[in-house]
Amino acid sequence: MITIIDTGIANVGSFKYKLFNVGIESHIATTGEDITNATKLILPGVGHFKSGMNSLNVNNIRESLKRKVLNEKTPIIGICLGMQLLTNGSEEGNIAGLGWINSDTKRFDFSHQNDNKLKIPHVGWSKIDRKEDSVLLKDIPYDHKFYFTHSYYVVCNNEKNVYATTKYGLEFSCLVQKDNIYGTQFHPEKSHSTGFQVLINFIKYA
Repeated sequence: MITIIDTGIANVGSFKYKLFNVGIESHIATTGEDITNATKLILPGVGHFKSGMNSLNVNNIRESLKRKVLNEKTPIIGICLGMQLLTNGSEEGNIAGLGWINSDTKRFDFSHQNDNKLKIPHVGWSKIDRKEDSVLLKDIPYDHKFYFTHSYYVVCNNEKNVYATTKYGLEFSCLVQKDNIYGTQFHPEKSHSTGFQVLINFIKYA
């Protein structure tokens, strides 16, 4: 069962509708019990890191996710804030992240750089630079641009987890992967049909 985790920090209905349009049935989970039968997990998110983590700590969601992802090895993809929640923690909010990928979430700061005129958040279409082959990018052209909207970025402490990067003032991780755990800083669901292929690939091949 494809399960979309509803933490109240993303439009999960939009995910479900878009998957339905390509013939993929999905289920929205609001409690830990709803995750029990998941075969693939999607963790979308926008907004504040602390709010995102707090939302996982209610209704037994975090403990159920830990059992499914770490013990049962159920594939999960975190999107935008969802990817940041996979890290050890963030400069946004005094709270630990899930810590499933050894990385940290930092805020863009261009005040001491030549790029100090760059606006924050980073919003718009950007190319990605592939570092490793990932099933998420299967059948996606190398020149395809993805849609981003974020003020924070992920720094991986293990380069082996970095599968693609993007540059906005600095180079940052935009696709991370560790075993059955995946994350994209960009929004595949907002990156046209070609970008949406990332989610289809996750469901088919992860």
